[in-house]
Amino acid sequence: MPATLLATHRVEKPWGRHTLWPGFANPAPGGEPVGEVWFQQPGDTSPDLLIKYLFTSEKLSVQVHPNDEQAQARGLPRGKDECWLILAAEPDSTIALGTLEPMSREQLRSASLDGSIEHLLDWKPVKAGDFFYSGSNTIHAIGAGITLIEVQQNSETTYRLYDYGRPRELHLEDGVAVSDPVPYEAYASPGAVEPGREVLVEGPKFVMERWTGGDRSVAVPGGETGWLVPIRGQGSVDGVAWKAGDCVSIEGSGQLAASADADLLFAYPGTKRA
Repeated sequence: MPATLLATHRVEKPWGRHTLWPGFANPAPGGEPVGEVWFQQPGDTSPDLLIKYLFTSEKLSVQVHPNDEQAQARGLPRGKDECWLILAAEPDSTIALGTLEPMSREQLRSASLDGSIEHLLDWKPVKAGDFFYSGSNTIHAIGAGITLIEVQQNSETTYRLYDYGRPRELHLEDGVAVSDPVPYEAYASPGAVEPGREVLVEGPKFVMERWTGGDRSVAVPGGETGWLVPIRGQGSVDGVAWKAGDCVSIEGSGQLAASADADLLFAYPGTKRA
């Protein structure tokens, strides 16, 4: 089973932080805040999924992503479903998902222009351990004071609807066109399927599991690539050592050894768990 320890790519953001999550070095004193850490495949590849850590000190823009059909109509490879596992959150931290009431697209456009959209969204309190699936076409915004892991379809097509007066480009026409301005419906995670194995996402675009420590066989279905994301602990997979803060891409099948305290995510494309 080919297993590859992925390189990290740190992204400086004005809304980022100087104190990151254990496993990541903090920015140098006086340096720019880091908002994202991405894990990159070697070579010129565009895998189906992208894994990120996010560290927020301010609200991110109100935004939306197209689905596969809408993206491909624009010559893009795929849309963007995504999900978030909250690792840490300040007591008043929130994430907006969907609108409080159904809106017309014209109402959405007007509310985005005058800023009232911020108060028409469903801002949900969040805490460590919370999990959210945000399908494409879902209007959303990640709030301040949050550390999270994001697993997403590998697309950076983002349409900003509102940005709190910051001097950045908005994408109202495109964003309104692909938005479903309706209340959010929570994703029904399958949950525990066997001891030490919980399924957080099972389709439609990818599967994500959460594992406890110990030794286990790993199998990625259909010749696809899987991504092992250690939240806590250390170990190896087919001779490739990993620790918390790393990400390992895996093809085929093989053996995983993880410390007893390990907390692991494993994500792979597909609609059904392996």
